[in-house]
Amino acid sequence: MTLAEIAPLNYIGGEWVRSASLESNEVFNPANSQVLAKVFLADKTDVARAVRAASDAYPGWRRTPPQDRIQYLFKFRELLSANAAEIASLTTLENGKTFAEARAELQRGIENVEVACGIPTLMQGYNLEDVASGIDETMIRQPLGVTAAITPFNFPSMIPLWFLPYAIACGNTFILKPSERVPLTACALIQLLAETGLPKGVANLLIGGKTAVDGLLHHPDVRAVSFVGSTPVARYVYAEGSAQGKRVQCQGGAKNFVVIMPDADLDMSAKIVSDSAFGCAGQRCLAVSAAITVGGASNPFTDAVVAVASNLRVGNGLDEGVHMGPVISPASKARIEALIEKGVEHGASAILDGRSARIKGSENGVFLKPTILSGLAPDDDLMKTEIFGPVLTLQRAEDLDKAIEMLSQSAYGNAASIFTSSGKHARKFRYEAPAGNIGINIGVAAPMAYFPFSGWKDSFLGVLHGQGRDGVDFYTDKKVVIERWPKEWSRKF
Repeated sequence: MTLAEIAPLNYIGGEWVRSASLESNEVFNPANSQVLAKVFLADKTDVARAVRAASDAYPGWRRTPPQDRIQYLFKFRELLSANAAEIASLTTLENGKTFAEARAELQRGIENVEVACGIPTLMQGYNLEDVASGIDETMIRQPLGVTAAITPFNFPSMIPLWFLPYAIACGNTFILKPSERVPLTACALIQLLAETGLPKGVANLLIGGKTAVDGLLHHPDVRAVSFVGSTPVARYVYAEGSAQGKRVQCQGGAKNFVVIMPDADLDMSAKIVSDSAFGCAGQRCLAVSAAITVGGASNPFTDAVVAVASNLRVGNGLDEGVHMGPVISPASKARIEALIEKGVEHGASAILDGRSARIKGSENGVFLKPTILSGLAPDDDLMKTEIFGPVLTLQRAEDLDKAIEMLSQSAYGNAASIFTSSGKHARKFRYEAPAGNIGINIGVAAPMAYFPFSGWKDSFLGVLHGQGRDGVDFYTDKKVVIERWPKEWSRKF
């Protein structure tokens, strides 16, 4: 099967197979509503088959030396790079984001594969001789067994690669359950991984909905589950998985704030904030959704960001010159428009209104244009809601202390940024802002692959995050060995 021939099938034990279930789902292009594929959703029978394949593959894979395991990842990295344009096109077709955004997303995923290739070093333990007379102590890391990841629609290539490379490099076997709305990109990733010669059963793919999720959460042989999605579902996955004794990490929703100081370069800030708020149609967990202008920054920043956002070209992500694609579905569009209307009803002014967008040549697409709301009260319900669309709210604060107080009211803590030319203001913000990813003159504070993708408060449930050393810790158990070899015993042998 080539990438051009990708069909949304399960990949179990080295075989592409259709689900045993008759429940189906259509995958469509949100830019024109064209149906791309029909997928049959995995049921508990499919989950059991995938877990059995992963369990059967685990003993041999666990005993494969780390240096040998990462050779498959080196090959995988080369195949991902060689097929990047084709994968990005698939992502744009089923997700809607622009081709440039899809290419950039995949590159961030490839960086995680590269980091995981360092597992012979990253997985090392430590030791100490003579912790007591004649006794040595060693800490070693060992893989867990069968692991799984449940990933969302908004980053079909990057987010699976937050987890898969680390899991298998550490010696685990793996089951990927991508969003059933965007399965084609995940199938392409697994197809390329299979082309490396990876042993059958080490990596498996299940396309399904809640039935498949519940099957993974309750199967006794699944040791660890990773999840990225909304906070309500993250809470469910975390509670269910933890109750079954599994190791669980759940990245939830977000309401990301940016603070604009009067000493910032306001033109540059407006461009960066606009890219952050409206890139990927606002459908990313690190998108800026609320901007707080401090003191005299309000009017010039507002004028600048409205001017930038007004000139963004919205359309089919595969067309040249398009800056923003559609949202994922008609239901998502309806939800976002209803939230915009709610904001207006609560006293906000829609100084840029992107509702009822009509895109020439893509009349059947699911489009919104950038929307900017001004004047919502800091305690308004909408300021506590993850809109997950191309909507930016503007608020004012008299000073930095008040701005930090305003953003601290949010239940979320995924990311927060400040734009300033003052080291004093930057350090205060870095020190006090209650979020796990902090940007200083950065609109999207996305950590590199060798740092953890942090998140605080309702944006994350768990202890160990994805990426980097946290990923290695999550996918390994620590074992401490304490040993003594008395002289009289050694003489017997």
